[in-house]
Amino acid sequence: MLTKTLRQDWFSNVLNDLLAGLVVALALIPEAIAFSIIAGVDPKVGLYASFCIAMVIAFTGGRPGMISAATGAMALVMVTLVKEHGLQYLLAATLLTGVLQMLAGWLRLGALMRFVSRSVITGFVNALAILIFMAQLPELIDVPGAVYAMVAGGLGIIYLFPYLTRAVPSPLVAIIVLTILSMMLGLDIRTVGDMGQLPDSLPVFLLPEVPWNLETLKIIFPVSATLAVVGLLESMMTASIVDELTDTSSNKNRECVGQGVANIAAGFLGGMAGCAMIGQSVINVKSGGRGRLSTLAAGVFLLLLLMLVGDWVAQIPMAALVSVMIMVSIGTFNWGSIRNLREHPKSSSVVMLATVAVTVLTHDLARGVLVGVLLSGFFFAHKVGMVLHVGSKAEDEGRVRHYRIVGQVFFASAERFIAAFDFREVIDTVRIDVSKAHFWDVTAISALDKVVVKFRREGTEVEVIGLNEASATMVDRFAVHDKPDAVEQLMGH
Repeated sequence: MLTKTLRQDWFSNVLNDLLAGLVVALALIPEAIAFSIIAGVDPKVGLYASFCIAMVIAFTGGRPGMISAATGAMALVMVTLVKEHGLQYLLAATLLTGVLQMLAGWLRLGALMRFVSRSVITGFVNALAILIFMAQLPELIDVPGAVYAMVAGGLGIIYLFPYLTRAVPSPLVAIIVLTILSMMLGLDIRTVGDMGQLPDSLPVFLLPEVPWNLETLKIIFPVSATLAVVGLLESMMTASIVDELTDTSSNKNRECVGQGVANIAAGFLGGMAGCAMIGQSVINVKSGGRGRLSTLAAGVFLLLLLMLVGDWVAQIPMAALVSVMIMVSIGTFNWGSIRNLREHPKSSSVVMLATVAVTVLTHDLARGVLVGVLLSGFFFAHKVGMVLHVGSKAEDEGRVRHYRIVGQVFFASAERFIAAFDFREVIDTVRIDVSKAHFWDVTAISALDKVVVKFRREGTEVEVIGLNEASATMVDRFAVHDKPDAVEQLMGH
């Protein structure tokens, strides 16, 4: 079984995996540099992270064929930490991020993805696109006119070149053309080399140069926690997308642990934290990549390219990377979600818009997702709570009132359940038929207690019939209407 899995993951698609890995590596270079600049660190930090994470996750991840590296979502979270405390604290935060992600995997928190609704995911993706675009604005304000021409030219190449051929990624073509053009014309515009030193050697193992004390933990923990959540959320979403594209399954909990191991490795080798990349993973699958070999090849080819053409990479104009990132932003945004605002239920639209608004205003993807999940839960509880029907009819010449409950009784519907009964009606017996109902929580049992006690206080006998097994167990454990002392306390005596 192990041999079969090994062969399937690594050697079932060798040629296509290698070619797809090369295409991904070419496309990774501009994005890794651009994401480094967004985070405010040298390009080599993102490049080291990208090849390191890709190589490690190939062995440790739970989704073969998925690409992980430095990403825009993670870079956006790092900005304030880098600005206030510097690179070394970012490396320490990267290590802690890895530890938290491994814990999440061991605790099997990957299963929690099922509580993240499609509206929240759409809001997350749209907010990410907006934040990536906003991060490009400093490169477009108070700059020479040549910069705008270069950006426009880059976007033209990116979107028109695929009509000629898709053999080479159009963003790479745009970067090569604009770099040659800038050098030939001697344009005085910012280049990647102006942003910091590119790697010219293999990374070395090192410990972050920070005080290993409680004060440092207080500084890095909030950032690491956010990075861990954002990284796992994007990785789980990307894994689901690749699952659909390849009609295969993935191990989400193993992916959590794998992301953690990869980030710890990146932190020790001088790289920033990363996660799965939606865009690059789709490129890999569309290029024929299916196995772990494609992910490993992407990391190896990326390192070789840096060693061989590092001097050329330094000459890349920033305007070229801005055009690439604008393309990433446009491609990431779910444009159909705008049309769906009128077609989808209002609650779904509110969840999506709230996720976007909170994320963009706070620049915190995790906080935006949390608000979206909470709103989704609220709307769901409200919707289910409304699906409760209480009907009644008189029997035995008006001496007995038969109530029939249909639906779910829990914290959101408990008040409606109580309000459905007429406690002032003068009758001998009330029969409450709950054979078509279910009591979910302590609040529901408390509501049943109140109904029974109120009727008995009016001198009416109460019969509760038809409890299903689960509801009966809840009643036996938590109900008090058959316990005299508790009833007195409930009635306020």
